[in-house]
Amino acid sequence: MKSYLECWTAVATTLFSQALAGEPELTEALPKPLAPGAFGFAATLTGDEEGHFAVLLDPTILESPLVGEGVDQKVGWGELLREVADAAVGELLAKTGKKCSIEKFEEIAGESKLSCAFQLKSGEHAWTILVRDEVRVPKPAAQQAAAEQAAPQAAQQSASATQGQSSLSAGIELLLDVELEATLRFGCKELPLGEILDLGPGDVVQLDRNVADPVDLIVGDKIVARGEVVLVNGNFGLRVTEVAAPRKRLESIRCLF
Repeated sequence: MKSYLECWTAVATTLFSQALAGEPELTEALPKPLAPGAFGFAATLTGDEEGHFAVLLDPTILESPLVGEGVDQKVGWGELLREVADAAVGELLAKTGKKCSIEKFEEIAGESKLSCAFQLKSGEHAWTILVRDEVRVPKPAAQQAAAEQAAPQAAQQSASATQGQSSLSAGIELLLDVELEATLRFGCKELPLGEILDLGPGDVVQLDRNVADPVDLIVGDKIVARGEVVLVNGNFGLRVTEVAAPRKRLESIRCLF
């Protein structure tokens, strides 16, 4: 089943190569912080899928007349991205039968949270494009009511987990100031030694994880949390969505001593 993000990616790949000067190629890439002055546009969708979909552009992209000579580049990008957003709605309808519409389309200054990243490359030039995808199938009323009823129970479980953490900490006070190295893992790939030795600049190693999948926070050899990549003051960060039980997290400390 195709999502709006998948439809947007397919449409953008085609339209960018057709409408932009130099026929640039759009490909998925690892996220990286954008320079100050980054700009973008956001669409608000309603219908069978609804939510917020934002595209943030590298500010240096305005230095190249990709949308045409003598044209206000930011205005031109806004028009092109609106066309892509509308076309993706049509693609979603054609592929899945879901009916959506763009309720609002507006310019934005930045996004702190992202879902995936792309690279737009034309000749020797390349620009980063970041995407924040919060378009989802709305919950039926019955599911929404069940979620609201489950909220007090979830809060109670969270309190119990906090109490459990406090009891676990009672015997390790002397280790609480120990500094540990935490690693963010986007994915992994097993390669024969021959392929590793043949690697060179420009080669691409495909990992075993989709750009929309959560990334792992690893301490020692243990996964202690998972979450989403975010940008914090121009640096990478992790918005935690899953956390291992306190006892599991302590196992990562035990394996270091």
